[in-house]
Parts: sequence; C-alpha cells; structure tokens
Amino acid sequence: MKDQLKIALIQAPLVWENPEANRNYFENKLADVNEEIDMMILPEMFTTGFTMTPQNIHSSEGENTLVWMKKLAQKQNAAIVGSIVYEAQEFFTNRLFFVKPDGGIDYYDKRHTFTLAGENEVYNSGAKKLIVNFRGFKICPMVCYDLRFPVWARNVEKYDVLLYVANWPKPRVGAWDALLKARAIENMAYCVGVNRVGVDEKGHKYSGHSATYDCLGEQLAYSEREAILYSTIERNHIEETREKLKFLEDMDDFTLE
Repeated sequence: MKDQLKIALIQAPLVWENPEANRNYFENKLADVNEEIDMMILPEMFTTGFTMTPQNIHSSEGENTLVWMKKLAQKQNAAIVGSIVYEAQEFFTNRLFFVKPDGGIDYYDKRHTFTLAGENEVYNSGAKKLIVNFRGFKICPMVCYDLRFPVWARNVEKYDVLLYVANWPKPRVGAWDALLKARAIENMAYCVGVNRVGVDEKGHKYSGHSATYDCLGEQLAYSEREAILYSTIERNHIEETREKLKFLEDMDDFTLE
C-alpha cells in the first residue's frame, strides 16, 4: 500500500474522428511525462472528440485503442484512464477504461448521457458505478455530464479519489469549476477533472480548466492551455481530514434504483 498516488492530467486538443492520429499524439505526449507517475488521465472520447456519429469510427478501433492503452500502461508502469467510443455487440457506449500496468482492465459506461447534444439517442447509458482499487487507493471514475449529478457520485463506498474525464465546452466552464470543487468537499475526497482544449469539428470551443482539488476543496493543479498537470494524492490528508471532520458519517441514507 502506497502513501501517495502521483497522477498526470493530460489536457489536450483532439483530432476529430481520427483514432490513429489521437493515439499517436497521446503516445508522444505521455513520453514527455518527466516524473514517476502512478496514473495518467486522458480526456473523454480522447480518440475522436465528442462525436455523435460513432458509425464513422471503424468497429475495430475500440479494441485497437484498448491494446494501445495496455501497451502504454505496461511501458510507463502506470494506469492509463480515459473514455472512448466503444461498440459493444450491436450498440455504442461512451466507455471509460481504467487500464492497469499488469494488464488488468476495469470499465465504466457513462451513466448520464448528454441529452442537450443527443448523446442519449446514440449511446447506451451505463447502470453501474465503478470503484477501482489501485495501489492501495479506491478510485471512482466518471464521465463529463455525470458531474452535474451529485447523488450518483455520493461517497457511500468511502472512495479516496473521484475523477471525471470530459469534453466540457467553454461557455459552461464556470459550472465545471464550481462542481469539481463541490464534489471534493461534499465527498471528503480528492476530485480530479481532465478536460480538453481547442475547437472541435462542430465549432465548440474548449478551454480546459483541468484541475485537482483535495478533500477540503483546495485547488492543487489547474490550467487553461494544452499541458500536462501533475498532482499528488496524499493518504495522510484523506485520513486526517476524515478523522477530524466526520461529515461522511452524518450523510443521509438512500437507495439508488
């Protein structure tokens, strides 16, 4: 069990519906990581951008990207995390993969598909929350629009890290900032958000604001440009904060159906 978890947040522009170009970009970008890192986090739909035409992506690309993630995780001795367009049987999902250095794979299908863009009409919604145990830390990964729904993220599992990957547009980035901080405070956990930058094929602008917040809502990392951001998750901070401020013990009981 480690006392620290070191993470790299990869805030980047994305090439529209071009998995190979995006994989090449991120492979070069991850090679620039200049610290010993436990987890590298990429944006939502990092191989395509936030596309509502997944049929334009060859069905083999999901597995191609998964193989690529496994190779890089082993090479870097770090978990690789990010969501992609994934074709499962006869339907599409916005699926987040958490790929470990030993080849282990966990996945999470985005629970709240973004109705404003019609994502609910194209992608199947997930129904299961994911908690990943990695190097002694409990991590709860989610995707973009999930950030607006605090009940889904409620820390009944006593996780240590809540993380979001996103394509969150510039006009509403103030909500992104506020909600990331709120999720950290209310769940007494580190909250990590990785967004993209640039302009997509539909003209939507993205200004980043990837960030890490500690259990008290203090900002540890932040950027508005293409960048690799580094943060350290401290076990002592989690334990000492929860021992001193026993807010999680006072939460309301509920059942999510």
